[in-house]
Amino acid sequence: MQTMELDTKELTGIFEGFDKGRDSLIPILQAVQGKYGWLPEDALGAISDYLGISHSEIFGVATFYTQFKFTKQGEHSVKVCQGTACHVRGGSKIMNEVVKTLGIKPGQTTEDYKFSLDRVACFGSCALSPVVVVDDVVYGRMTPQKARQLLKEIE
Repeated sequence: MQTMELDTKELTGIFEGFDKGRDSLIPILQAVQGKYGWLPEDALGAISDYLGISHSEIFGVATFYTQFKFTKQGEHSVKVCQGTACHVRGGSKIMNEVVKTLGIKPGQTTEDYKFSLDRVACFGSCALSPVVVVDDVVYGRMTPQKARQLLKEIE
C-alpha cells in the first residue's frame, strides 16, 4: 500500500460532514477517494481514529468493494469489458492490445501515472460489445486497432 503526506486539516474537513459512526465508513471512504483518487494508508489511519474503528476492519471493508483503490491511479482510467458478449466479440484481443499499447497489466498504472487499466466483468452495454470505457465514456464496437488509436489520441 502506498502512502503520501496528507494535510490533516484537509482530512478533517472531509470528515466534518459525517457522523462518527460505523454507518459513515463507506461514505467517508468514497469522499477520501474522491479527493485523492485513491485511499492512502495515512488516510485509513485517520479514518480509524475519527470513527473509532480498527484499521484492519476499515481495510477489510475497503478491500471488499472493487471501487476502492490502494495505489495512486492514473490520470485516465481505462476499463476493458471481459463479459460474455464482449469476450465472444474479441474482448480478449482488445485487452491484449491495450496491455501492449500501455505496457501495463490489468490492475496496474503506468509509471507516468497517465493511465490505469482494469478488467471489468460486464458494463451492461452488451449491444455495443466489445466495450472499452475511458474516464466513464463508453466506446462501443471496439477493435484492437480502434483501442490503440483511442489511447494514442488521449496521450
